Amino acid sequence: MAECSSPAVFQRHEVKYLITESQRNELTRILEAHTIPDPHGESTICNIYYDTPDFRLIRRSLEKPAYKEKLRIRSYGPVRPDQTVFVELKKKYDSIVYKRRIEMPEWQADACFQNNQSLPDTSQIGREIEYFRRYYADLIPVVRLCYDRTAYYSNDDPDLRITLDRNILWSRDHLSLTEPVSGRQLLEEGQSLLEIKAASAMPLWLCHTLSSLGIRQVTFSKYGTVYSTGIRTNRSTAPIVYPKESRGLCYV
Repeated sequence: MAECSSPAVFQRHEVKYLITESQRNELTRILEAHTIPDPHGESTICNIYYDTPDFRLIRRSLEKPAYKEKLRIRSYGPVRPDQTVFVELKKKYDSIVYKRRIEMPEWQADACFQNNQSLPDTSQIGREIEYFRRYYADLIPVVRLCYDRTAYYSNDDPDLRITLDRNILWSRDHLSLTEPVSGRQLLEEGQSLLEIKAASAMPLWLCHTLSSLGIRQVTFSKYGTVYSTGIRTNRSTAPIVYPKESRGLCYV
């Protein structure tokens, strides 16, 4: 798969929906009149999520605080060591998602995380990610999530992006972006995860479409669902002691 070039900074609202196969088929038909496909077409996205050994990040996230954050390394399909991956820091505050990311070869990202070495990117975004890594000093890879994504952009609003994720697979083995896609299904058969990402309000045509198809908003996190359904039941749920002061959205 060809490597992707994409923005390093995102700031937007994200709304999620779990939809059936019939809803997806009808929605796709309607989208043809209002959107254009993503230039990369349908892609397979692979992520390695990092957390502390006691899953402090995702446990905090599931408490639904005003501010939460995640760290992952993403690739577009399984990659060779010399191909590009993205180190991403995703934050959410007051319903707005902030995503910051840097790119580097897979072998370099793997070496930095495996050996607890500093990232080579010394940009503002690189420093912010590095600060996060040092703040949570014991981060380890905990879950690999892979899924097939179809993405669209609005014809008249480039900030409006619509994605459909299916075949969402998760695994706690083979935590490498160079491994073939495999794992356990996260969703029920025929389900897809619809995400609408916008810098402002949704257009009326999209609101009417969701209403007419009976598509209702849900609270859903891929990693959070993996933890809740596949990890938490197999481990202790002792409370976590959090720092007295939040780091907030400060950029270093």
